[in-house]
Amino acid sequence: MSTTPKQTLTGLILDEDCLFTLDEMSIACSVRTEYIIELVDEGIVEPTEQQREQQQWSFTGKNLLRARKARRLQHDLDINLAGAALVLDMLEEIEQLREQLRRLG
Repeated sequence: MSTTPKQTLTGLILDEDCLFTLDEMSIACSVRTEYIIELVDEGIVEPTEQQREQQQWSFTGKNLLRARKARRLQHDLDINLAGAALVLDMLEEIEQLREQLRRLG
């Protein structure tokens, strides 16, 4: 009798009110905090309130998802952050257009 290896899936449940610190964002994305700062500089993610001190920044769940997607785009497609920002913006626009079509149709 053969045994099937067990696979563990992990996930993160986000609600609209969920906020992450800079350190929590870097942990959740498995990156250094400097990478998250680069994402902010590129406009891919935005702190909820522009604080002078980076350690006071907080990010929404939407920002976490964008940061993860940007990292995946860089890793999988080998594109730079500016390219990742463009792709993410275009994907969001496509989703908005699809939603409009669903409402009309």
